[in-house]
Amino acid sequence: MSDRGVGPTRRALLAGATAVAAGAAAGGTAGAATRTPSDAPRRAGEVPALWGEFTRTPFAHPQIPYVGRAGRRAGAARFPRPPVVTDVRAHGATADGSADSAPAINRAIAAAGRAGGGTVLIPPGTYRVDGLIRIGHSDVVLRGAGSDRTKLYATRDLTELIGPYGSRYGGDKSSWSWAGGLVWLCPADRFASLTAAIRAKDWPFEGWTGNRRDEWRTLTTVEPAARGSWSVRVADPSRLRPGRLVLLRLADDTGHTLLRHMAGDGPGARAYVWDDKTKLTSYVPYEWPVRVARVRGRTVTLERPLPLDVRPEWDPRLTTHAEALTGSGVEGLTLEAVETPQAPHLLDRGLNGVTFQCAYDCWADDVVVRHVDNGFGLVAASACTLRDTRVEGRGAHHPYFCREGSHDNLVDGFTIAAPTVPAPAGTQLHGINVEGLSSYNVWSRGDMRMGTFDSHRGMPFANVRTDITVTNDGRHGGDASAGPLFGARFTHWNIRVTNGRAGLVRIDGLAPSSATVGINEVTEFDQIDVPDFTGPLDSRLELYGTTDAVRPRNLYDAQRELRR
Repeated sequence: MSDRGVGPTRRALLAGATAVAAGAAAGGTAGAATRTPSDAPRRAGEVPALWGEFTRTPFAHPQIPYVGRAGRRAGAARFPRPPVVTDVRAHGATADGSADSAPAINRAIAAAGRAGGGTVLIPPGTYRVDGLIRIGHSDVVLRGAGSDRTKLYATRDLTELIGPYGSRYGGDKSSWSWAGGLVWLCPADRFASLTAAIRAKDWPFEGWTGNRRDEWRTLTTVEPAARGSWSVRVADPSRLRPGRLVLLRLADDTGHTLLRHMAGDGPGARAYVWDDKTKLTSYVPYEWPVRVARVRGRTVTLERPLPLDVRPEWDPRLTTHAEALTGSGVEGLTLEAVETPQAPHLLDRGLNGVTFQCAYDCWADDVVVRHVDNGFGLVAASACTLRDTRVEGRGAHHPYFCREGSHDNLVDGFTIAAPTVPAPAGTQLHGINVEGLSSYNVWSRGDMRMGTFDSHRGMPFANVRTDITVTNDGRHGGDASAGPLFGARFTHWNIRVTNGRAGLVRIDGLAPSSATVGINEVTEFDQIDVPDFTGPLDSRLELYGTTDAVRPRNLYDAQRELRR
């Protein structure tokens, strides 16, 4: 099946499942019993019972989300190679670091945008940038000669360049602690409205429907459908066409049944007090960007299966959104910030790396960020791929952050290096962050020499972390008003903890309707969390106490194989 197809058939999935299990589990037994911490150690190559169950109900499994189409163009392996339209040196950039090259690089990017897209080359060398680099037009690729050959040396932070950025939720926090980048991929109009609001101290929402979340129009209402469905019936298909990017918008009701559904619809979610979680309730309506794959009469087939049920009480509709940035990328370079001490917690000034905002089908490939406050950001970004990326240098507050309703992204082959200097007192190092109802994101093939699996509250759900080695020495964060740490269908699969700390890696006692599969034995440390939900969580723990024994080894890869 092509990367732009509309979904695998059940027969293809089952055939693929047989091949994956047979190839990956030499000597393993499918359907093995769920193990407990007291079980005997497992030999290598075990296929957990959960995998067999998943292959039978891949799009609607109760604990494991279907993420086989996460990433740019539903996980396409190759990035496009648009023709070169300009070289930054032709616009005045200098490769010896002697002068500010940010204006020249931005002129080159703007020229590519006016040409309708293309590649902007940054040849080998060090380019001093005293301003931020903006990619605001679709189909523009900023390409260096390789992360070991092309360096952007950033000398100023976002507080200097744009201004202080407070929090719309009050307090003295700096939103540059989780927003913006010195290389910032964001549609030009959306970037202009965001930065104008920041300068006016009218702290904005950051997502797809504007600073006040009111910039959208209804395209059509949607009839009820079940999670995992690839098609929906709509009232009026006249404004829909194949390839169009739309938002599925689901509003909550007074009983918070949408939030309960995101949390798994269990007894704990039904008993939970939602009304006073004001930060969490500000995140709904849930907005899920998706491309239309096919329109036949009133039946609309989507690029990905539905992430949630569609119920009439949630006023489901397909809507417009801010013009998206699509088909743009950053490749083959290092962004190094001037080295300064890490700021006190939540007071970052914005020496941030590469951020994608209101971006869809965009990417970063072979990119390193060094000495940053925050590394790679996904802010209301969906269907993006970060491949072979690395955060290094002095400690980063959020090496990777994923927030403000970011969905279906893939972070693959990532590294968080050990910090080169000790973290100052009063700072925190979080690791791979996800929050704000973000869903169906994947972190795969990671080497984390610091940090943790940071759920920052805001009830992220249906995310996968797989095939990762972590020195688990970070701490998670999040305001109490942001609600639960986890929603339903969070999966940790083949996680190797080098220092034996549990902290948000083993989640069977915290995350409802979740799966923790194939991790070595871990114990709690000083940050011990009480479950947000009471009663049975309906979560699964399998192959606990093993190291790299679970097969398939990488859950994302295996789900992609099922598509074939």
